[in-house]
Parts: sequence; structure tokens; C-alpha cells
Amino acid sequence: MQGSKISENYLIREATNEDISGMLGVFNYYVESSFAAYIETPVGPEFFQAIQSEKEQSENEHFPFYVIEEKGKIIGIGALRPYFPFPNFRHTGVVSYFILPGHTRKGLGSRMLDKLCTEAREKKMKSLLANLSSKNEASLNFHMKHGFIECGRFREVGTKFEKYFDIIWLQKFLE
Repeated sequence: MQGSKISENYLIREATNEDISGMLGVFNYYVESSFAAYIETPVGPEFFQAIQSEKEQSENEHFPFYVIEEKGKIIGIGALRPYFPFPNFRHTGVVSYFILPGHTRKGLGSRMLDKLCTEAREKKMKSLLANLSSKNEASLNFHMKHGFIECGRFREVGTKFEKYFDIIWLQKFLE
């Protein structure tokens, strides 16, 4: 399979403070150019400030950001976060990931999702949630292909580029 051979040239690893600039480049690309990121104004380094403070937490509470790196350049980011910060919701996580154009359709999204699913299982999570814009057809197709099902939709709750969009919630149950 060609996609998996190509994806071997990329490294997925836990992000460090030195990666913040590259992470901002990836995220802000989507802020400025698509419905993948909901907000309309680029973010600054404080958006990823959790990298440093979370290092001091216990392993069960540690939820790192991950980066996808090619030849020292950050071309993707991903994260698993708790759905709610209350102990009785510890079995459900929320995933998100962004990969720069030109690096998509190479198996990297699948590799990142696999990494986040593995982390979720290690944390004894039973299901994962993802939320996305109804205008992000590629992401919707990706998630459906990877076992997510639609579990909720908030109609016309956001606007971007002067267009309304729905927020679609998807869920995947882990084995």
C-alpha cells in the first residue's frame, strides 16, 4: 500500500515547547483558510501553553499534544483530551488533529488516530468523540471511514467566512 510507505518518512512524537511555533503554523493555516478550525482569528503561543504545565501531572492525567514531523518541520498536530474534567467522565475522550495540505491522503491521519486510540485505551477510555464543521466534508468522510458514527448535530451554530455551519459530533467505541 503506497500510503503506508509514504507515511514512514514522517515521525509522530510528543510535542515540546520548541514545537510551538510549528504547531501554530499548522493550526493557524486552518484558522485562516478553512472550516476545520472554528475560530476566525489566528492564535498565539498561549493556545498551546498546556504543553509545559501538563508534564508535571500524573501519567493518567497527562494529555500531551503530538506533532507529525517531516525532516525537522512540523506538518501536523494531534491531541486527545478528556471530554469533561470530572472523574465520572474519565472513560470518554475528544480527539482532534490537523495536517497541512500536501501531506494529507498519505496515511498520516490514520497513524495519528491510531496513536490517540492507543493512548485512550491505556487510559481505560471506552469511547472517543470528535466534533467538526458540517463544511468539512473531508474530515467527516475520514471519521466515518475510521469507525465513527454521527451522534449529534447542532444546526447553524457557527459562522465563518460569512457562512453558517453545523457542528457535528461523532463517536467511536473502542474495543
